[in-house]
Amino acid sequence: MKVLSITLALLSTATWAFRAPSGTTSLLLVNRHARVPLRMNIPTPTVEGGATPEEIKEAADKMAPPSSFYELQIASVRAAQDAIRDGYRLLEVEFPPLPASVLEMDDVSAYDVAKANVNLALDFAKAFATIGSSGKVAVMLPDESECNIMLEDLKLDKNPYPNVLLTSLRRSEEGDTRIFKPENVLIGLLGRGSGGTVKPIENTKMYVVVVASAQELPDIEELYNQIKDVEEGSMEEPPVIVMYNLKLDVLRGDLGAPAFPGKDFQDRFLSRVKPVYYLRTRQYSRSTNKPPFILNYQGCLFRSYPGHFQTLLDTGTGRYRKVCGNDIRPALGEFKEQLTDALREEGAIPSKEEEGKLFGFLRTGYKTTTWWEEERADAGLEWRT
Repeated sequence: MKVLSITLALLSTATWAFRAPSGTTSLLLVNRHARVPLRMNIPTPTVEGGATPEEIKEAADKMAPPSSFYELQIASVRAAQDAIRDGYRLLEVEFPPLPASVLEMDDVSAYDVAKANVNLALDFAKAFATIGSSGKVAVMLPDESECNIMLEDLKLDKNPYPNVLLTSLRRSEEGDTRIFKPENVLIGLLGRGSGGTVKPIENTKMYVVVVASAQELPDIEELYNQIKDVEEGSMEEPPVIVMYNLKLDVLRGDLGAPAFPGKDFQDRFLSRVKPVYYLRTRQYSRSTNKPPFILNYQGCLFRSYPGHFQTLLDTGTGRYRKVCGNDIRPALGEFKEQLTDALREEGAIPSKEEEGKLFGFLRTGYKTTTWWEEERADAGLEWRT
């Protein structure tokens, strides 16, 4: 655990210096210990005083994956800002919370990953607490017990930074100091709402939800239904909900199972969540008829709003090569096939003609999409665009 502690400390305190090219503008992100001006490579402002939407999208389409967590935080904040400016209120930010070398260690637990996610979410929240409209940013764990354990373990109070609150989705009534609450257990088993324990927080402009499971996703929907409407004539905008490193692609696979939300939850709510910053790596292996007979390869699906979804192939040199871009998010089977086609072009694996239709079918199978990736009449398109 010593190595992990050192890694987390580096992630939370390190500051890298980057020099932006001429013709770029600055974005201020608040570091854990100091205010540090950070720069983003965004288009040069036009004569009218700002980059056009086309220029911003073109730059985002060409954006490369970050080379450090510092760059990642800058880019994710910028992408979320652009999406909020365009009117989106349900956002997804997804990326690996620890370096791959750390995640592969045997002594790294799910709780270590959760702590890393909370630390990263707090840094994300600090950026929004100091920009835009006034109001608090709440980082929310599923329930009070998890929140209290995290506060104690990280040695933080409920207001770790100015205008940043670390709290929970489900909260007891003020004055209820019971440690064990049997009614919460019953509500959880029945899966029928929170029993009124999910409530908005006054004067909060953003909710950043972390470490939630598939069974706890309906609590996020319940919170959204309470905050989505703003009184007519009000100058305020509805608060934003950010689903931060929840691995929604994995959680969607649990929908419809016993004691989990039904599949209609994807159509009703999750399909409305906009992936504004998305970085997911995938590893594959494939047999060949030439040495070394087993080819291991990997790539990542990357998106920084308003850019498109980029299919990137790992070149094995610490860099990614862009294979293609998609305005519509590719299904996992389609993403794998795009990587495979790139390897075919390089001659690393046999072409489709050499392989034969039958052998190719046996590799891919009849069905290459999951149920939520299929066209569904009641689903929104936000999660794919």
